[in-house]
Amino acid sequence: TTLTEQVIKGLLKFWPKTCSQKEVMFLGEIEEILDVIEPAQFVKIQEPLFKQIAKCVSSPHFQVAERALYFWNNEYIMSLIEENNQVIMPIMFPALYRISKEHWNQTIVALVYNVLKTFMEMNSRLFDDLTASYKADRQKEKKRERERDDLWRKMQDLSLKNAAKEGISLDMIQMNNVAE
Repeated sequence: TTLTEQVIKGLLKFWPKTCSQKEVMFLGEIEEILDVIEPAQFVKIQEPLFKQIAKCVSSPHFQVAERALYFWNNEYIMSLIEENNQVIMPIMFPALYRISKEHWNQTIVALVYNVLKTFMEMNSRLFDDLTASYKADRQKEKKRERERDDLWRKMQDLSLKNAAKEGISLDMIQMNNVAE
């Protein structure tokens, strides 16, 4: 058997969290390993690996995001991704979609669009399902935010009414809110 699975899991376990240059270096090492990995070994590490790659793609540091996105320029890695797109696309899609709308660096946005286009060509049905699911999740999230904001407004109104009923000056309450 090969050591690729243990080596990749070791790299993932000790992935740098605060040093972008080390992250770029780790991504380079991962790519070197993926260039020689057997497809059967790839299947064993694809989930934890692509969860980390999704984090790297989401990095505000453009070199980390760029290096992670360059995996899609490697033909052998692309063939592995294509063979396993049912597993990899759902892991990568939310990060890619969010970055396509929010990343500050236009080069990263362009690379993300290329990856999304590749995914769409690879498996258009899954791509459409993931898009619909992502948008539905965002709508639910926005609805929860609105409900939470409404609840806070109601609580604030209620506290102001109770304060008025108790004869507490509204100026005092507002001063306390500013002090906090």
